[in-house]
Amino acid sequence: MLGVARPSATGPGVNVLAGNLVPDGMRPFAACYGGHQFGSWAGQLGDGRAMGLGDVEGPAGRFEVQLKGAGPTAYSRRADGRAVLRSSIREFICSEAMFHLGVPTTRALALVATGEPVVRDMFYDGNAREEPGAIVTRVAPTFVRFGNFELPASRREVPLLKALADHVIAEHFAELGEPGPDTYVAWFAEVSRRTAVMIAHWMALGFVHGVMNTDNLSVLGLTIDYGPYGWLDAFNPDFTPNTTDSREGRYRWRAQPSVAHWNLSRLASSLVSLVGDPAPLNAVLDQYPVWYAAAWRARLSDKVGIDLGDHDDDLITELFTLLASVETDWSIFFRSLAEVPRDGDRFGALAEAFYSPPSEELRRRWSAWLAAWSVRTGGVDIEARRRRMNAANPWILPRNWVVQEVIDRAEAGDASGIEALLDVLRRPYDAQPAHVRIAGRRPEWARNKAGCSALSCSS
Repeated sequence: MLGVARPSATGPGVNVLAGNLVPDGMRPFAACYGGHQFGSWAGQLGDGRAMGLGDVEGPAGRFEVQLKGAGPTAYSRRADGRAVLRSSIREFICSEAMFHLGVPTTRALALVATGEPVVRDMFYDGNAREEPGAIVTRVAPTFVRFGNFELPASRREVPLLKALADHVIAEHFAELGEPGPDTYVAWFAEVSRRTAVMIAHWMALGFVHGVMNTDNLSVLGLTIDYGPYGWLDAFNPDFTPNTTDSREGRYRWRAQPSVAHWNLSRLASSLVSLVGDPAPLNAVLDQYPVWYAAAWRARLSDKVGIDLGDHDDDLITELFTLLASVETDWSIFFRSLAEVPRDGDRFGALAEAFYSPPSEELRRRWSAWLAAWSVRTGGVDIEARRRRMNAANPWILPRNWVVQEVIDRAEAGDASGIEALLDVLRRPYDAQPAHVRIAGRRPEWARNKAGCSALSCSS
Protein backbone atom coordinates (compact mmCIF):
# COMPACT_ATOMS: atom_id res chain seq x y z
CA MET A 1 0.00 0.00 0.00
CA LEU A 2 2.71 2.47 1.01
CA GLY A 3 5.64 0.78 -0.67
CA VAL A 4 7.53 0.81 2.65
CA ALA A 5 9.65 -2.16 3.68
CA ARG A 6 8.97 -3.80 7.04
CA PRO A 7 11.48 -2.33 9.53
CA SER A 8 13.79 -4.50 11.59
CA ALA A 9 12.98 -4.89 15.27
CA THR A 10 15.94 -2.72 16.27
CA GLY A 11 16.50 -0.31 13.39
CA PRO A 12 15.63 3.39 13.06
CA GLY A 13 12.32 2.56 11.38
CA VAL A 14 10.89 0.90 14.46
CA ASN A 15 12.15 3.76 16.61
CA VAL A 16 10.09 6.16 14.50
CA LEU A 17 7.03 3.92 14.91
CA ALA A 18 7.68 3.79 18.66
CA GLY A 19 7.76 7.57 18.89
CA ASN A 20 11.41 7.55 19.93
CA LEU A 21 12.94 9.11 16.83
CA VAL A 22 11.99 12.14 14.77
CA PRO A 23 13.99 12.10 11.50
CA ASP A 24 15.15 15.32 9.90
CA GLY A 25 12.30 16.98 8.03
CA MET A 26 9.55 15.32 10.05
CA ARG A 27 7.35 17.62 12.15
CA PRO A 28 4.89 15.62 14.28
CA PHE A 29 1.60 17.37 14.94
CA ALA A 30 -1.69 16.92 16.77
CA ALA A 31 -4.99 18.18 15.37
CA CYS A 32 -7.39 20.46 17.21
CA TYR A 33 -11.10 19.71 16.93
CA GLY A 34 -14.31 19.70 18.93
CA GLY A 35 -17.24 17.37 19.02
CA HIS A 36 -20.58 16.26 20.33
CA GLN A 37 -20.10 13.36 22.74
CA PHE A 38 -23.16 11.27 23.58
CA GLY A 39 -25.33 14.04 22.15
CA SER A 40 -23.85 16.98 24.07
CA TRP A 41 -21.37 19.60 22.90
CA ALA A 42 -18.02 18.87 24.52
CA GLY A 43 -16.16 21.92 23.27
CA GLN A 44 -12.51 21.67 22.29
CA LEU A 45 -11.11 18.13 22.24
CA GLY A 46 -8.26 17.36 19.85
CA ASP A 47 -5.75 14.55 19.37
CA GLY A 48 -5.03 13.71 22.98
CA ARG A 49 -2.78 10.76 22.17
CA ALA A 50 -2.44 10.76 18.40
CA MET A 51 0.44 12.37 16.51
CA GLY A 52 0.57 12.84 12.77
CA LEU A 53 4.02 12.19 11.33
CA GLY A 54 3.28 13.46 7.83
CA ASP A 55 2.19 12.04 4.49
CA VAL A 56 3.69 9.18 2.50
CA GLU A 57 3.19 8.78 -1.24
CA GLY A 58 2.91 5.09 -2.09
CA PRO A 59 1.58 2.77 -4.81
CA ALA A 60 -1.96 3.10 -3.44
CA GLY A 61 -1.84 6.89 -3.17
CA ARG A 62 -1.03 9.44 -0.52
CA PHE A 63 -1.58 8.54 3.12
CA GLU A 64 -1.21 10.34 6.41
CA VAL A 65 0.77 8.34 8.97
CA GLN A 66 -0.29 8.71 12.59
CA LEU A 67 0.94 7.28 15.88
CA LYS A 68 -1.66 6.52 18.53
CA GLY A 69 -0.38 6.23 22.09
CA ALA A 70 3.06 7.83 21.70
CA GLY A 71 2.67 10.31 24.54
CA PRO A 72 1.11 13.63 25.53
CA THR A 73 0.14 16.30 23.02
CA ALA A 74 -1.15 19.84 23.37
CA TYR A 75 -4.65 18.34 23.63
CA SER A 76 -4.07 15.55 26.15
CA ARG A 77 -6.05 17.44 28.83
CA ARG A 78 -3.87 16.29 31.75
CA ALA A 79 -3.84 12.69 30.48
CA ASP A 80 -0.65 10.80 29.63
CA GLY A 81 -1.25 10.38 25.89
CA ARG A 82 -0.42 6.69 26.12
CA ALA A 83 -2.35 3.60 25.02
CA VAL A 84 -2.47 0.12 26.50
CA LEU A 85 -1.68 -3.11 24.70
CA ARG A 86 -5.23 -4.50 24.84
CA SER A 87 -6.85 -1.54 23.09
CA SER A 88 -3.98 -1.26 20.62
CA ILE A 89 -4.30 -4.91 19.61
CA ARG A 90 -8.05 -4.46 19.22
CA GLU A 91 -7.62 -1.51 16.85
CA PHE A 92 -4.75 -3.11 14.96
CA ILE A 93 -6.65 -6.33 14.30
CA CYS A 94 -10.11 -4.92 13.69
CA SER A 95 -9.12 -2.13 11.31
CA GLU A 96 -7.23 -4.61 9.14
CA ALA A 97 -10.08 -7.12 9.34
CA MET A 98 -12.59 -4.46 8.30
CA PHE A 99 -10.50 -3.63 5.24
CA HIS A 100 -10.55 -7.26 4.13
CA LEU A 101 -14.28 -7.43 4.85
CA GLY A 102 -14.74 -4.63 2.33
CA VAL A 103 -15.65 -1.90 4.82
CA PRO A 104 -14.32 1.65 4.32
CA THR A 105 -11.77 2.06 7.11
CA THR A 106 -8.50 3.48 8.31
CA ARG A 107 -5.67 0.95 8.13
CA ALA A 108 -3.14 -0.31 10.67
CA LEU A 109 0.50 -0.18 9.63
CA ALA A 110 2.33 -1.28 12.77
CA LEU A 111 1.94 -2.26 16.41
CA VAL A 112 4.81 -1.63 18.81
CA ALA A 113 4.95 -2.69 22.46
CA THR A 114 6.62 0.09 24.43
CA GLY A 115 7.78 -1.98 27.38
CA GLU A 116 6.45 0.71 29.70
CA PRO A 117 3.51 0.28 32.08
CA VAL A 118 0.41 2.42 31.70
CA VAL A 119 -2.10 2.84 34.52
CA ARG A 120 -5.74 2.49 33.49
CA ASP A 121 -9.09 2.04 35.25
CA MET A 122 -10.79 -0.15 32.65
CA PHE A 123 -14.37 0.37 33.82
CA TYR A 124 -13.93 3.64 35.74
CA ASP A 125 -14.89 1.85 38.95
CA GLY A 126 -11.85 2.70 41.07
CA ASN A 127 -9.87 -0.42 40.15
CA ALA A 128 -6.93 1.12 38.31
CA ARG A 129 -4.01 -1.15 37.48
CA GLU A 130 -0.81 -1.17 35.49
CA GLU A 131 -1.06 -2.55 31.96
CA PRO A 132 1.56 -2.92 29.23
CA GLY A 133 1.76 0.05 26.87
CA ALA A 134 1.72 0.00 23.07
CA ILE A 135 1.56 2.26 20.03
CA VAL A 136 -0.49 1.69 16.88
CA THR A 137 0.60 3.28 13.64
CA ARG A 138 -2.47 3.90 11.55
CA VAL A 139 -2.85 5.37 8.09
CA ALA A 140 -5.60 7.06 6.10
CA PRO A 141 -5.76 9.62 3.30
CA THR A 142 -6.77 12.03 6.07
CA PHE A 143 -7.93 11.83 9.67
CA VAL A 144 -10.13 14.94 9.41
CA ARG A 145 -13.37 14.44 11.33
CA PHE A 146 -16.73 16.17 11.58
CA GLY A 147 -15.43 17.76 14.77
CA ASN A 148 -12.64 19.54 12.89
CA PHE A 149 -15.35 21.71 11.33
CA GLU A 150 -17.51 22.01 14.42
CA LEU A 151 -14.87 23.75 16.53
CA PRO A 152 -14.07 26.74 14.27
CA ALA A 153 -17.78 27.08 13.49
CA SER A 154 -18.57 27.24 17.21
CA ARG A 155 -15.96 29.99 17.58
CA ARG A 156 -17.19 31.85 14.49
CA GLU A 157 -13.73 31.50 12.97
CA VAL A 158 -15.06 31.60 9.42
CA PRO A 159 -11.70 32.18 7.65
CA LEU A 160 -10.25 29.11 9.38
CA LEU A 161 -13.39 27.09 8.62
CA LYS A 162 -13.18 28.07 4.95
CA ALA A 163 -9.47 27.29 4.76
CA LEU A 164 -10.10 23.83 6.19
CA ALA A 165 -13.00 23.11 3.84
CA ASP A 166 -11.03 24.33 0.82
CA HIS A 167 -8.04 22.20 1.80
CA VAL A 168 -10.09 19.02 2.31
CA ILE A 169 -11.91 19.51 -0.99
CA ALA A 170 -8.73 20.27 -2.94
CA GLU A 171 -6.85 17.31 -1.48
CA HIS A 172 -9.57 14.65 -1.33
CA PHE A 173 -12.55 15.79 -3.42
CA ALA A 174 -10.84 17.66 -6.25
CA GLU A 175 -13.44 16.41 -8.74
CA LEU A 176 -15.96 18.78 -7.14
CA GLY A 177 -14.18 21.84 -8.55
CA GLU A 178 -13.30 25.25 -7.20
CA PRO A 179 -14.44 26.32 -3.72
CA GLY A 180 -17.74 28.12 -3.42
CA PRO A 181 -21.20 27.68 -1.87
CA ASP A 182 -22.34 25.12 -4.45
CA THR A 183 -19.11 23.15 -4.04
CA TYR A 184 -19.48 23.10 -0.27
CA VAL A 185 -23.00 21.68 -0.64
CA ALA A 186 -21.80 19.08 -3.15
CA TRP A 187 -19.00 18.14 -0.77
CA PHE A 188 -21.42 17.77 2.13
CA ALA A 189 -23.61 15.58 -0.07
CA GLU A 190 -20.67 13.31 -0.86
CA VAL A 191 -19.69 13.08 2.82
CA SER A 192 -23.31 12.19 3.65
CA ARG A 193 -23.52 9.55 0.91
CA ARG A 194 -20.25 7.93 1.96
CA THR A 195 -21.38 7.92 5.59
CA ALA A 196 -24.62 6.18 4.61
CA VAL A 197 -22.68 3.50 2.72
CA MET A 198 -20.29 2.96 5.64
CA ILE A 199 -23.13 2.59 8.14
CA ALA A 200 -24.89 0.08 5.87
CA HIS A 201 -21.70 -2.00 5.87
CA TRP A 202 -21.61 -1.89 9.68
CA MET A 203 -25.24 -2.91 9.99
CA ALA A 204 -24.92 -5.77 7.54
CA LEU A 205 -21.94 -7.24 9.38
CA GLY A 206 -23.50 -6.78 12.82
CA PHE A 207 -20.76 -4.33 13.80
CA VAL A 208 -21.41 -1.88 16.63
CA HIS A 209 -18.92 1.00 16.77
CA GLY A 210 -19.78 1.85 20.36
CA VAL A 211 -18.85 5.54 20.47
CA MET A 212 -20.20 7.43 17.46
CA ASN A 213 -19.38 10.90 18.71
CA THR A 214 -19.00 13.56 16.01
CA ASP A 215 -15.26 13.63 16.63
CA ASN A 216 -15.18 9.93 15.73
CA LEU A 217 -16.71 10.24 12.26
CA SER A 218 -14.46 10.71 9.24
CA VAL A 219 -15.26 13.14 6.43
CA LEU A 220 -14.10 10.40 4.03
CA GLY A 221 -16.72 7.96 5.26
CA LEU A 222 -14.08 5.72 6.83
CA THR A 223 -14.49 3.69 10.00
CA ILE A 224 -12.21 5.41 12.48
CA ASP A 225 -11.29 5.12 16.17
CA TYR A 226 -11.81 1.47 17.11
CA GLY A 227 -12.62 1.70 20.80
CA PRO A 228 -15.37 -0.22 22.62
CA TYR A 229 -16.69 -1.87 19.46
CA GLY A 230 -18.49 -5.19 19.31
CA TRP A 231 -20.42 -7.64 17.17
CA LEU A 232 -23.89 -9.17 17.26
CA ASP A 233 -22.74 -12.51 18.64
CA ALA A 234 -26.38 -12.92 19.67
CA PHE A 235 -28.84 -10.79 17.72
CA ASN A 236 -30.20 -7.96 19.83
CA PRO A 237 -31.00 -4.75 17.96
CA ASP A 238 -30.43 -2.77 21.16
CA PHE A 239 -26.98 -4.20 21.83
CA THR A 240 -24.10 -1.89 22.65
CA PRO A 241 -20.74 -3.20 23.88
CA ASN A 242 -19.87 0.12 25.55
CA THR A 243 -20.62 0.05 29.28
CA THR A 244 -20.48 3.86 29.31
CA ASP A 245 -23.56 3.79 27.07
CA SER A 246 -25.32 0.81 28.65
CA ARG A 247 -28.11 2.82 30.28
CA GLU A 248 -29.05 5.16 27.43
CA GLY A 249 -28.01 2.92 24.53
CA ARG A 250 -27.47 5.92 22.30
CA TYR A 251 -25.04 4.04 20.08
CA ARG A 252 -26.77 0.64 20.02
CA TRP A 253 -26.79 -1.36 16.78
CA ARG A 254 -30.23 -0.31 15.57
CA ALA A 255 -29.56 3.39 16.30
CA GLN A 256 -26.39 3.72 14.22
CA PRO A 257 -28.10 4.93 11.01
CA SER A 258 -30.07 7.63 12.83
CA VAL A 259 -27.06 8.68 14.92
CA ALA A 260 -25.03 9.14 11.74
CA HIS A 261 -27.86 11.30 10.38
CA TRP A 262 -27.84 13.41 13.54
CA ASN A 263 -24.06 13.76 13.38
CA LEU A 264 -24.35 14.92 9.78
CA SER A 265 -26.83 17.56 10.92
CA ARG A 266 -24.14 18.88 13.28
CA LEU A 267 -21.69 19.05 10.38
CA ALA A 268 -24.31 20.81 8.26
CA SER A 269 -24.80 23.42 10.96
CA SER A 270 -21.06 24.05 10.91
CA LEU A 271 -21.14 24.76 7.18
CA VAL A 272 -24.00 27.28 7.08
CA SER A 273 -21.65 30.26 7.28
CA LEU A 274 -19.82 28.99 4.17
CA VAL A 275 -22.95 28.26 2.15
CA GLY A 276 -24.94 31.28 3.27
CA ASP A 277 -28.27 29.45 3.35
CA PRO A 278 -29.18 26.34 5.36
CA ALA A 279 -31.80 25.20 2.80
CA PRO A 280 -29.48 23.30 0.41
CA LEU A 281 -27.72 21.64 3.35
CA ASN A 282 -31.07 20.59 4.79
CA ALA A 283 -32.01 19.18 1.39
CA VAL A 284 -28.92 16.98 1.56
CA LEU A 285 -29.89 15.86 5.05
CA ASP A 286 -33.30 14.90 3.69
CA GLN A 287 -31.57 12.76 1.08
CA TYR A 288 -29.46 10.83 3.62
CA PRO A 289 -32.25 8.36 4.57
CA VAL A 290 -32.71 7.60 0.86
CA TRP A 291 -29.01 6.89 0.40
CA TYR A 292 -28.90 4.78 3.52
CA ALA A 293 -32.03 2.79 2.63
CA ALA A 294 -30.60 1.99 -0.80
CA ALA A 295 -27.23 0.93 0.63
CA TRP A 296 -28.84 -1.16 3.38
CA ARG A 297 -31.22 -2.86 0.94
CA ALA A 298 -28.30 -3.71 -1.34
CA ARG A 299 -26.33 -5.23 1.56
CA LEU A 300 -29.36 -7.12 2.89
CA SER A 301 -30.28 -8.37 -0.59
CA ASP A 302 -26.86 -9.97 -0.90
CA LYS A 303 -27.13 -11.44 2.60
CA VAL A 304 -30.42 -13.24 1.88
CA GLY A 305 -29.74 -13.95 -1.80
CA ILE A 306 -32.77 -12.03 -3.05
CA ASP A 307 -33.11 -8.74 -4.90
CA LEU A 308 -35.38 -7.26 -2.27
CA GLY A 309 -38.31 -5.03 -3.14
CA ASP A 310 -41.09 -3.39 -1.17
CA HIS A 311 -43.15 -6.57 -1.55
CA ASP A 312 -40.55 -8.36 0.61
CA ASP A 313 -41.06 -6.13 3.65
CA ASP A 314 -43.18 -8.72 5.48
CA LEU A 315 -40.59 -11.43 4.82
CA ILE A 316 -37.78 -9.30 6.27
CA THR A 317 -39.87 -8.07 9.21
CA GLU A 318 -40.66 -11.66 10.20
CA LEU A 319 -36.99 -12.61 9.81
CA PHE A 320 -35.88 -9.93 12.26
CA THR A 321 -38.65 -10.91 14.67
CA LEU A 322 -37.51 -14.53 14.59
CA LEU A 323 -33.84 -13.61 14.98
CA ALA A 324 -34.71 -11.72 18.16
CA SER A 325 -36.99 -14.44 19.52
CA VAL A 326 -34.22 -16.92 20.30
CA GLU A 327 -30.52 -16.31 20.94
CA THR A 328 -29.12 -16.37 17.42
CA ASP A 329 -25.67 -15.55 16.10
CA TRP A 330 -26.19 -12.91 13.41
CA SER A 331 -23.23 -13.78 11.21
CA ILE A 332 -23.46 -17.56 11.48
CA PHE A 333 -27.19 -17.45 10.71
CA PHE A 334 -26.73 -15.71 7.37
CA ARG A 335 -23.73 -17.84 6.43
CA SER A 336 -25.79 -20.95 7.24
CA LEU A 337 -28.79 -19.65 5.30
CA ALA A 338 -26.76 -20.04 2.11
CA GLU A 339 -26.62 -23.80 2.78
CA VAL A 340 -30.38 -24.28 3.23
CA PRO A 341 -31.55 -26.82 0.64
CA ARG A 342 -34.45 -26.11 -1.68
CA ASP A 343 -36.19 -29.23 -0.41
CA GLY A 344 -35.82 -31.42 2.67
CA ASP A 345 -34.68 -30.34 6.13
CA ARG A 346 -34.31 -26.61 5.73
CA PHE A 347 -34.34 -25.79 9.43
CA GLY A 348 -31.54 -28.24 10.23
CA ALA A 349 -29.06 -26.22 8.18
CA LEU A 350 -29.42 -23.35 10.68
CA ALA A 351 -28.69 -25.35 13.84
CA GLU A 352 -25.20 -23.89 14.40
CA ALA A 353 -26.61 -20.36 14.55
CA PHE A 354 -28.70 -20.97 17.69
CA TYR A 355 -27.30 -20.94 21.22
CA SER A 356 -30.17 -23.15 22.37
CA PRO A 357 -32.81 -25.04 20.37
CA PRO A 358 -35.89 -22.96 19.52
CA SER A 359 -39.25 -24.04 20.91
CA GLU A 360 -41.62 -26.10 18.79
CA GLU A 361 -43.70 -23.02 18.07
CA LEU A 362 -40.64 -21.10 16.92
CA ARG A 363 -39.52 -24.05 14.82
CA ARG A 364 -42.86 -23.94 13.01
CA ARG A 365 -42.49 -20.22 12.40
CA TRP A 366 -38.93 -20.67 11.21
CA SER A 367 -40.04 -23.45 8.88
CA ALA A 368 -42.78 -21.24 7.47
CA TRP A 369 -40.32 -18.41 6.93
CA LEU A 370 -37.81 -20.70 5.25
CA ALA A 371 -40.53 -22.01 2.96
CA ALA A 372 -41.47 -18.46 1.94
CA TRP A 373 -37.80 -17.57 1.46
CA SER A 374 -37.28 -20.69 -0.63
CA VAL A 375 -40.16 -19.70 -2.90
CA ARG A 376 -38.61 -16.25 -3.39
CA THR A 377 -35.26 -17.79 -4.32
CA GLY A 378 -36.81 -20.48 -6.49
CA GLY A 379 -35.99 -18.79 -9.77
CA VAL A 380 -32.29 -18.40 -8.94
CA ASP A 381 -29.65 -21.03 -9.59
CA ILE A 382 -28.82 -22.44 -6.16
CA GLU A 383 -25.05 -22.33 -6.71
CA ALA A 384 -25.19 -18.74 -7.94
CA ARG A 385 -27.25 -17.83 -4.90
CA ARG A 386 -24.80 -19.54 -2.57
CA ARG A 387 -21.84 -17.71 -4.10
CA ARG A 388 -23.65 -14.38 -3.79
CA MET A 389 -24.55 -14.98 -0.16
CA ASN A 390 -21.14 -16.29 0.84
CA ALA A 391 -19.52 -13.21 -0.69
CA ALA A 392 -21.68 -11.05 1.61
CA ASN A 393 -21.68 -13.15 4.77
CA PRO A 394 -18.22 -13.70 6.26
CA TRP A 395 -17.12 -17.07 7.51
CA ILE A 396 -15.09 -15.43 10.25
CA LEU A 397 -15.03 -12.09 12.09
CA PRO A 398 -12.63 -10.55 14.63
CA ARG A 399 -15.04 -11.27 17.45
CA ASN A 400 -14.23 -9.73 20.79
CA TRP A 401 -13.72 -13.06 22.51
CA VAL A 402 -11.30 -14.23 19.81
CA VAL A 403 -9.30 -11.01 19.99
CA GLN A 404 -9.34 -11.18 23.79
CA GLU A 405 -7.64 -14.59 23.66
CA VAL A 406 -4.91 -13.02 21.54
CA ILE A 407 -4.63 -10.12 24.01
CA ASP A 408 -4.33 -12.48 26.98
CA ARG A 409 -1.49 -14.34 25.27
CA ALA A 410 0.27 -11.12 24.28
CA GLU A 411 0.07 -9.71 27.80
CA ALA A 412 1.68 -12.95 28.98
CA GLY A 413 4.55 -12.44 26.54
CA ASP A 414 3.43 -14.37 23.44
CA ALA A 415 2.48 -12.01 20.61
CA SER A 416 2.48 -14.66 17.88
CA GLY A 417 -1.30 -14.90 17.98
CA ILE A 418 -1.66 -11.43 16.46
CA GLU A 419 -0.15 -12.28 13.10
CA ALA A 420 -1.71 -15.76 13.16
CA LEU A 421 -5.19 -14.28 13.57
CA LEU A 422 -4.56 -11.64 10.92
CA ASP A 423 -3.59 -14.37 8.45
CA VAL A 424 -7.03 -15.93 8.89
CA LEU A 425 -8.88 -12.60 8.82
CA ARG A 426 -7.32 -11.64 5.49
CA ARG A 427 -9.69 -14.17 3.86
CA PRO A 428 -12.88 -13.63 5.87
CA TYR A 429 -15.27 -14.95 3.23
CA ASP A 430 -13.41 -18.22 2.64
CA ALA A 431 -14.15 -21.25 4.79
CA GLN A 432 -10.97 -22.25 6.63
CA PRO A 433 -11.76 -25.55 8.40
CA ALA A 434 -8.49 -25.53 10.37
CA HIS A 435 -9.78 -22.47 12.25
CA VAL A 436 -13.38 -23.49 12.81
CA ARG A 437 -13.15 -22.96 16.59
CA ILE A 438 -12.62 -19.21 16.31
CA ALA A 439 -15.31 -18.91 13.64
CA GLY A 440 -18.01 -20.41 15.85
CA ARG A 441 -20.48 -19.05 18.35
CA ARG A 442 -19.30 -17.13 21.39
CA PRO A 443 -18.33 -19.67 24.09
CA GLU A 444 -20.16 -19.52 27.39
CA TRP A 445 -17.05 -18.39 29.28
CA ALA A 446 -17.02 -15.22 27.18
CA ARG A 447 -20.66 -14.27 27.80
CA ASN A 448 -19.87 -11.91 30.68
CA LYS A 449 -16.08 -11.62 30.48
CA ALA A 450 -14.51 -8.16 30.39
CA GLY A 451 -13.15 -7.45 26.93
CA CYS A 452 -15.54 -9.95 25.36
CA SER A 453 -19.04 -8.72 26.17
CA ALA A 454 -18.34 -5.52 28.08
CA LEU A 455 -15.89 -2.76 27.18
CA SER A 456 -15.37 0.89 27.92
CA CYS A 457 -13.68 3.93 26.43
CA SER A 458 -10.68 3.30 28.71
CA SER A 459 -7.61 2.57 26.63
